[in-house]
Amino acid sequence: MIFCDTSMVAKLYVAEAESKAVRALLEKEDQRFVSDLVRLELMGVFHRQLREKAWPREKFDTAVRQFNTDDMGGFWTWLPLDTAIIAAAANTYTTLPEKVFLRSVDCLHLVTALHHNFAQIHTYDLHQTRAAPALGLKAATAG
Repeated sequence: MIFCDTSMVAKLYVAEAESKAVRALLEKEDQRFVSDLVRLELMGVFHRQLREKAWPREKFDTAVRQFNTDDMGGFWTWLPLDTAIIAAAANTYTTLPEKVFLRSVDCLHLVTALHHNFAQIHTYDLHQTRAAPALGLKAATAG
């Protein structure tokens, strides 16, 4: 059982140096939990590849189809981004140390992990990695 943010999930679909290790880690897990936020952010990652001409339209369409196939096949276990999580994320800033840099979407991933009793989040996002301990989470990669 593993909880991942978008930076981790994206490496499964976008070829990067860490992709092989990510694939190995995710495929050995019995359940791969992700926030509903991943769906939106991942499509943004795919579109960036298209927009910046790293991918032709065919590669974009293939990535979207592969993600949808994985999703419909139950590869991902979705955790809802509900009002309680949004409220908890907003409240996080009231006690967050002033030196901790935490973007709102990163906060949503971290709080979703906490809300569902995960002690660790798998991420390649540097800001999330640095902020995770302030919320009582450990950050890990596939490497």
